[in-house]
Amino acid sequence: MLPLMLIFILLHLLLSPAIAIHDDVPMSKETKLLFLNKLQWNLNHASFPHPPQRSRTVEGTTVLEMKQTKPREADDVLKFLVSDDARVSSLQFRIRNGSNESAQEGSSMEVQIPLSSGVTLQTLNYVVAIELGGRKMTVIVDTGSDLTWVQCKPCTSCYNQQDPVFDPSASSSYRNIPCNSPTCDSLSLATGNSGVCGTDEQSCSYSLSYGDGSYSHGVLSSESINLGGTLVKNFIFGCGESNQGLFGGTSGLMGLGRTQLSLVSQTAFQFGGVFSYCLPASEFDSSGSLVLGSNSSVYRNSTPIVYTRLISDPLQGPFYYLNLTSISVGGMTLQASGFSNGRILIDSGTVITRLVPSIYRALRDEFVKQFSGFSPAPAFSILDTCFNLTGYTEVSVPTLRLQFEGEVELDVDATGVLYFVQKDASQVCLALASLLYEDETTIFGNYQQKNLRIVYDTAGNRLGFAEEACGYN
Repeated sequence: MLPLMLIFILLHLLLSPAIAIHDDVPMSKETKLLFLNKLQWNLNHASFPHPPQRSRTVEGTTVLEMKQTKPREADDVLKFLVSDDARVSSLQFRIRNGSNESAQEGSSMEVQIPLSSGVTLQTLNYVVAIELGGRKMTVIVDTGSDLTWVQCKPCTSCYNQQDPVFDPSASSSYRNIPCNSPTCDSLSLATGNSGVCGTDEQSCSYSLSYGDGSYSHGVLSSESINLGGTLVKNFIFGCGESNQGLFGGTSGLMGLGRTQLSLVSQTAFQFGGVFSYCLPASEFDSSGSLVLGSNSSVYRNSTPIVYTRLISDPLQGPFYYLNLTSISVGGMTLQASGFSNGRILIDSGTVITRLVPSIYRALRDEFVKQFSGFSPAPAFSILDTCFNLTGYTEVSVPTLRLQFEGEVELDVDATGVLYFVQKDASQVCLALASLLYEDETTIFGNYQQKNLRIVYDTAGNRLGFAEEACGYN
């Protein structure tokens, strides 16, 4: 007779759901082990002000700490996913209607700025800390926008932010941009709206709207900006006097697009038109980095950087496009008509990757086929494929691999494949969504960009990928 303790152990192994192992999934399929506590909401962290963000300069390279902001409850998740969907709709509208691009100046150096999770600031995007006119500002990092802006006094209509609102009257280096200047004229490319003369009939007023109803209206201005110890004088930005929307408790937004008014273009003389970031997988107690400049010695990548071509489109200059040639799930290459037009927009401000319907259906069906044996859970907002993983501590998820022009392959980190809706893991969803129409543009969102060093080389017209553990303590 077996000892009683051994019987208990055998029963525990047979009945425990702690680890997901399914005999019906062929062992030849490529999978990655995902520890669910990496995604599960941390209930010990309330929405307290986050610790000061660190930045440093290494051999001329500026590194900004980069963090993410994340909703706390399912209702907040719904609100922000709806907002994310509105952003995608806005991007599709801008793509259809086109825009333009240009560049500007700024001694070749590099800057590394800590990039952080804005988890305590109630937004799904990533934030960095900068100084504007000597005042600290926490701003959202956005490659899909061009104009950098912050809230300014007098704020006729503003949302609540963590840092003090910028006061132009307290800075001796602050200047308004004249309404009859070429800089004012460049607003039409950067924002889609022409600059107009302000109430004083001399200053240049800007108007910037986002697809979710958020907006910033104010005065186009110049000021000294400090990026991790590197001072950039006469930086053009929007001094927003009327701002509303889902910007959390941030001071505003950093535009990393490609027109003349973007931070990338304005600092091209300093940083050569090159920047990169690494987005942390954990929302708490870790951060990534935003690096301005081409000095790769500050990277912590574990694989070599491989580059694919950035597609140049004079009608859609502000955006960063790549050619997506194929996707595989668990080593199985998908077949879909949508790959015939493989243009994909990579965007730090979109959260969930959106695929054209034919590609999404093929991916979803193959994923469900391989990720079998789990109880289904209801769909949630834009996420239509969900599972009940209550009781599991880890699961094996099929490897999601994207291939770009030049046979450049990118494996999505395991933490970017599933999205927790419910904190008890009773509703965990496939973290990708479908676009409405086949002729829309696929968007590569930030949730799938985690634990990667992504290098934007605008001068070389290329974009690079490398694996990198982005959780810096």
